[in-house]
Amino acid sequence: MTQTWPVGERSILPSVLGLSATVALAIATGLTVLGVLVDLMTKGTLGLAFTVLYVAGCVLAVAWVRRDGLFGPMVAPPLLLAFAVPAVVLIAGDPKPGTGMAERLLQIGAPLVNAFPTMAGTTAAGVALGLFRMATQRIRRTPSLDKKPARAGEPVRRDRPSATRERPGATEERRPARGSSAAATRVRRERDAARGAARRPASPRRS
Repeated sequence: MTQTWPVGERSILPSVLGLSATVALAIATGLTVLGVLVDLMTKGTLGLAFTVLYVAGCVLAVAWVRRDGLFGPMVAPPLLLAFAVPAVVLIAGDPKPGTGMAERLLQIGAPLVNAFPTMAGTTAAGVALGLFRMATQRIRRTPSLDKKPARAGEPVRRDRPSATRERPGATEERRPARGSSAAATRVRRERDAARGAARRPASPRRS
């Protein structure tokens, strides 16, 4: 039987455990950097390798991330392009002697401009896939059975004391006074003695 993970922990497939947002972003970043390196070293500009690896990394991150960490990979494609491409160009690029600042900026800006259509399409695909997961994998919050949250403007209800709880002093009211108890006991004894005397037969008088 196929195991189904909770909604917040699953990937796009219910039977596959999702990755954390950090790991998913690391996968997308690694594939993007790899594509930039391959194209810059072979062609000197961004081409097919970058497009394939960049799109695959971003879409895979959105599909494989946990449901509760979906936001980061959805907005990652523009940020990856803005940071990964200039960093790789500066690190792996071999500037010619006498290259000025303007030429360096052109070397960094040209790949970004050329990759803009790829970035726009990848961002749209990632956002669409993320919205699809949000619509089909809704995280349901189960309300507590003991206490319900108070609505806006509704006074907070406090627990009333139990009706069976005795009031202070009720025990003292029920407890009879010592003097009245002694008087009642004395009256009861006198009454019993009078009843016993009435039941005894009268003794005959001697002449």
